[in-house]
Amino acid sequence: MASREERNARNESLFREVNERFEQGTVSERTKMLTLLCECGDVACTQVVELPLTTYEDVRREGEWFLLIAGHEQPELETVVAQVSDVLVVQKRGEGGEVARELDPRS
Repeated sequence: MASREERNARNESLFREVNERFEQGTVSERTKMLTLLCECGDVACTQVVELPLTTYEDVRREGEWFLLIAGHEQPELETVVAQVSDVLVVQKRGEGGEVARELDPRS
């Protein structure tokens, strides 16, 4: 049975994969802003985040980083590394970080 860390990382990785596909078609050329799904570990979450394309690309350089609505972070599983408005960038730790890197669509 998968650990809580692994399940959470797999859930967040699934949302990241969906956002990678969104990113290809949702960039507003005029504003260079993206509207994406929150990448938190709650599979029932349907909230969206909006942020500049440049910020999104910075986050995607790190395989264990995810974009979450503030308040959706799980401090026992991840560390907040940055905040842009109401969007947090979190880094998975331990087993969750390993799983996230393995599932990174850009690696």
